[in-house]
Amino acid sequence: MSLRESPFPNGFTEALHTLGWGLVFPCFWVLDRLIAVCISTSLERNRRREEECYLHPLKVFFGFLLFLLLFIVSTPFAFLGFLFWAPLQLARRPFSYRHQVTTVEMENRNVGWEESGRVTFGFVTANVCLLPDGLARFNNLGHSQNRAMAIGQSIIQGVSRPHIRILIDSPSSCGTLSPSISLLPQSGSMSYGATDAQVQGGTDEQTVEDVLDGELPKASNTGALRTLGKAGDSPLDVSTLFPANVDIVCLEEVFDKRAAAKLTEALGSVFGHILYDVGVYACQPCGTCSSFKFFNSGLFLASRFPVLDAQYHCFPNGRGEDALAAKGLLSVKVQIGLDKGERRMVGYFNCTHLHAPEEDGAIRCEQLDMVTQWISEFQTTTRQQDDLVVFDVLCGDFNFDNCSPDDRLEQNHCLFNDYRDPCRAGPGKEKPWVIGTLLQQPTLYDENVKTPDNLQRTLEDEELRKVYLAPPVSQGSAALVYPEAGEPWVGRRIDYLLYRESTLTDHCRTEVEEFTYVTQLAGLTDHIPVGLRLNVTL
Repeated sequence: MSLRESPFPNGFTEALHTLGWGLVFPCFWVLDRLIAVCISTSLERNRRREEECYLHPLKVFFGFLLFLLLFIVSTPFAFLGFLFWAPLQLARRPFSYRHQVTTVEMENRNVGWEESGRVTFGFVTANVCLLPDGLARFNNLGHSQNRAMAIGQSIIQGVSRPHIRILIDSPSSCGTLSPSISLLPQSGSMSYGATDAQVQGGTDEQTVEDVLDGELPKASNTGALRTLGKAGDSPLDVSTLFPANVDIVCLEEVFDKRAAAKLTEALGSVFGHILYDVGVYACQPCGTCSSFKFFNSGLFLASRFPVLDAQYHCFPNGRGEDALAAKGLLSVKVQIGLDKGERRMVGYFNCTHLHAPEEDGAIRCEQLDMVTQWISEFQTTTRQQDDLVVFDVLCGDFNFDNCSPDDRLEQNHCLFNDYRDPCRAGPGKEKPWVIGTLLQQPTLYDENVKTPDNLQRTLEDEELRKVYLAPPVSQGSAALVYPEAGEPWVGRRIDYLLYRESTLTDHCRTEVEEFTYVTQLAGLTDHIPVGLRLNVTL
């Protein structure tokens, strides 16, 4: 079964929706600029130090007056458009789908799988904070449209390169280092575990200021991996590039529709199947005004594999400002394109974004219950007798970690009895090589974290991680004693990539080939993307 690209049942409904949103959008855009002109990122404040001190207050004052006037003028048109737009949400499918022919040839890592009896799959997840520009600035991130183009280009640069592993041991406090062999010649001039090419490549390094000004990111010279530890029997890596040959990318917080369109355009050269604008709008549940959704779920999925089925569920228990977005679960079934006898290989991929406020652990646990139930129902209704299920992955921004005392309720949820977390040693205890995925927002543009190479070096140094990664959260007013004696310091890891075997076809066995922290989006988001590569024995 192929998905219909338009989220509306017919062209007339889609045209009415386009008309309604066309009337709403100018007011939406002006309101966004009104907020943006009043809020500066730390990067912009640093830039202004070179300007005359009176210029910025004048820009804010006159910009505020201009956008306020335009907001007043555009409001009647927005109200008229809202009368078209809101009722049509009842007819809208909760996602848009784009299928296009890819133009970038990717390496096929599953050639000869019949002889080896093994297939491999790569996945990436990242929270990219692509809210409307005014709201993104509350997270010290602006220029959402330029960031969207840069993020899309960065992903393509990483995933479309040849899969060449360069394993280099680095000094680190992340645990015992595993032996590794560099594919590059060693030299006495090497420092900090880097190759000569890496050291020399920094002379013409592109700055985050260039990227935010609209210049697309330049290709990295090496993108070498540094082995920090072991995830099972496979290396844990920190890489300046996204992993090569990724099959499915899931992004969170792609709330802005224009940013989603730019990502779709950029990623379409490699990923032929994209689900975007995922979620519901207006009054939800339908016919009630108990919870009005101004934003979609923010979920965005790009797949190299054809999507056979897709289903979205909206969490009904959001609260406060989090309830303004239609956070939920997106589940897809994809066709791998390989057959074993008369059985076709398929995979299940699920992505979510849970409730954000730290104090609402009970809400997140309820949402994990829903995630477990909805995944089970989706797989029950879509699984066919001749399907050979080779992976079942769950990923996303869970908004809790496995080291904070404040998150103990979520850490002990039964979902982790079903899905395996490569980074987890047990409830409330991370494996010694775990780093963390949430950056401190005020320091996003500090020299130590504003470029991929610098962020890579920072993640390898425990003392620097304490400065730039978000620390664990204490429970209530209790003083936080962390870490325990003899244990490494671990930052908050709220971005997860989980997998399970219990739902795979009999005799399929899964092992982790590599788990990767990606620094390529340094300065473009406040999260660190993570990648997972699975080997499946048939």
